[in-house]
Amino acid sequence: MLAPLASAEHNIQHHFEAVIERAETLANEPHNSGHGEMPAILRNLNYDTYRQIRFRGDRAIWRDDGLFSVQLFHSGFLFDTPVTLNLIEDGEVRALDFSTDDYDYDGDAERLLEADLEGAGHAGFRLHYPLNRGDYADEFVVFLGASYFRLVGRDQGYGLSSRGLAIDTAAPQGEEFPAFREFWLLKPAQDADQMSVLALLDSPSLTGAYRFDIRPGRNVEIEVDARLFARRDVAKLGVAPLTSMFAHGDTSPYGADDFRPRVHDSDGLAMRTAAGEWIWRPLSNPRRLRLSALQDDSPGGFGLVQRERDFDAYLDMEARYERRPSQWVEALGGDWGSGGVELVEIPTDTETNDNIVAYWVPDEPLNAGESRRFHYRTHTFGSQPDAQQVASVIRTRTGWGAIPGQSDPPPRSRRQFVVDFQGGELSGLDASQPVEAELSTSRGETHQLQVQPLPGGDTWRASFRVQPEGRSAADMRLYLTLRGHRISETWSYVWYPDELR
Repeated sequence: MLAPLASAEHNIQHHFEAVIERAETLANEPHNSGHGEMPAILRNLNYDTYRQIRFRGDRAIWRDDGLFSVQLFHSGFLFDTPVTLNLIEDGEVRALDFSTDDYDYDGDAERLLEADLEGAGHAGFRLHYPLNRGDYADEFVVFLGASYFRLVGRDQGYGLSSRGLAIDTAAPQGEEFPAFREFWLLKPAQDADQMSVLALLDSPSLTGAYRFDIRPGRNVEIEVDARLFARRDVAKLGVAPLTSMFAHGDTSPYGADDFRPRVHDSDGLAMRTAAGEWIWRPLSNPRRLRLSALQDDSPGGFGLVQRERDFDAYLDMEARYERRPSQWVEALGGDWGSGGVELVEIPTDTETNDNIVAYWVPDEPLNAGESRRFHYRTHTFGSQPDAQQVASVIRTRTGWGAIPGQSDPPPRSRRQFVVDFQGGELSGLDASQPVEAELSTSRGETHQLQVQPLPGGDTWRASFRVQPEGRSAADMRLYLTLRGHRISETWSYVWYPDELR
């Protein structure tokens, strides 16, 4: 007889194998978008009316039967393709049918009760767990819209999003958005501290079977096992995508008409290479779409980070950007191989638009009839991953590289950069220590590189000027050393002279 934990794992894997088989079979069939199946009255809802539909907490699934419970989202508004939800209890699969009894319809939404809602279905679901207090089940994971899912840990507020997969992001032919079409939620044991969700992904180019093993806590962690099956050639596959927002902050080359010094869900892309190098690339809100890549072989990890955690840096009592989580992706196995982390920065004039995307792009293309497996862990965290021990960049500032009062000033494309580091070997380091900076650029010339400690003793500043080569972008790298040993992460930044207005 199997032990309880082994028996539970056997049950989960058994059902996952069935989803894998479904995905593989579906990949040999024509794609069906599922659009048009939802009642028109729901499809035509506006944002305000949709928000007046609320799931009833007393109807939460498993609310009195363990630590985990499930609440549902009504279809409508932007969520115009219902998903199929199933519960797996005691090894048996049961479809979770849609019912208006699960919802309160307030205000203008009350008229929906008189309409024919056949085919309405569910838009998604959220998981609850006593995360912050023992007597209240907090929402900590949401699966809603296409292949999006969002995590929030203890004392965190929702910010960036994860996706199951990205296809042809920022490509000339336009992006394809795969979507989870069906879910299976496995009922956890009464005292379990984790639960599993299975999902079937579908898009014109491919299908996929996903297993999510979810662990709530100070930081929410999900282990993802994804099996992909290609219907047709995929030009660019984006694995483990993270989507965020950067409106303005330290790197903005022009002031924002905003009382808030910074507005962003994330302020940098972090990466750990297979060789153990930590890389930090500050985010920006560019004038035109920017695409950059950090190449590697079997990545150590990458993530979008909200490094600045001080309320005074944002001054926003409603958004509370200092509480937005960072999120890390760490490869565990499968077909990662050689490739790179691609960063997409899209211009935006509003903080309601997600304009930052980061994902892993394998060098090896995915062709029709082929399959891939990607096994990884993703989790929330604060200002930096626990594994990072070297000094980190806490601030990047830039401005015109001219001397005040200079009679013959240089062009405005000459920039001065100030990069401040803190932590690691720098903590408590005496000002007499020979800290130096290594700086390189792909184009143009750098001048006046210097390193100095700032008042207080814990922060060291590297500053320099760069003169680009005409209008060509300058891709720069900088890190600190002490007696020949690297003691900081690598600051990586691209300066585009045409960003100046």
